[in-house]
Order: sequence, then structure tokens, then C-alpha cells
Amino acid sequence: MSFRELSAWVMGVLLCVTGADYLKTYLAAAQADGGAPPPLELFMPYAGVVVVASIIAQIVLAALAPKDADRPPDERERPLLWRAGHWAGLVQGGLCVAAVLYVGHSGNSAILFHLVVGGLIVSQIVEYALQIVFLRAGA
Repeated sequence: MSFRELSAWVMGVLLCVTGADYLKTYLAAAQADGGAPPPLELFMPYAGVVVVASIIAQIVLAALAPKDADRPPDERERPLLWRAGHWAGLVQGGLCVAAVLYVGHSGNSAILFHLVVGGLIVSQIVEYALQIVFLRAGA
């Protein structure tokens, strides 16, 4: 397994776990408030946890394979990573448009932030999953 694929696995799992926690926290807070979207301050620690956990994960991976961690993508990997990023960007754009349409239809603009953040989480998971699939298929 290449370093990039291993990194995609680790980051994908990390985002699945933290994204599920974000959703659980959101649903619990919304249920406690009678269905109203919870305040943004409740979710600020999420960003810190994701950043710190990502840094720690990448440091551990780099310590395990220092030569591979410093190597730029080769001519085989570049188009695969670009294609995964492209498709993930399309997913993100589609989810943002869907969020805006939902808010326009429902009139509940307080939920827009959470829909966009959820779309970001989903699109990043999609990017890591596609990197794994493309790197495996191209190997």
C-alpha cells in the first residue's frame, strides 16, 4: 500500500468518525432545542479536533515512512489525485446547491451552515474514498 493510499485511509476513517460525532451532536442539540438548529459555538471544538487529529495522524504516518512522506506525487499519481479532487468538488458543489435550494424552500436559513459543513465532510470523505479506488485501480 502506497503512502498516499495509507494516508487516504487514515484521513477517511478520521473524517467518518468525527463527522458521525458532528451529526450525533447536532441531532442531540436540535432535539433538545425542539428541532431548532443548535448554536454554532457548540461545534467550534469540532474544527480543532479535526485539525489536531489530522496533524497527529500525518506526523505518525511520516515517522513510519519518512522517504515516502516527502516524495511529491509522480506522473501516475497526479492525474488520479486530480480526478478524485475533481469529483469531490462536484459533490461539494452539488451539496451546496441542494442546501441553498432546501433553505429557499423551507425558509429555515439557520440550518444552512450545518448543511454546508456536512457537505464539506461528505465531499472530503468522497475524495479520500476515490483516491483509494483510483490508486488501487491504477496500481
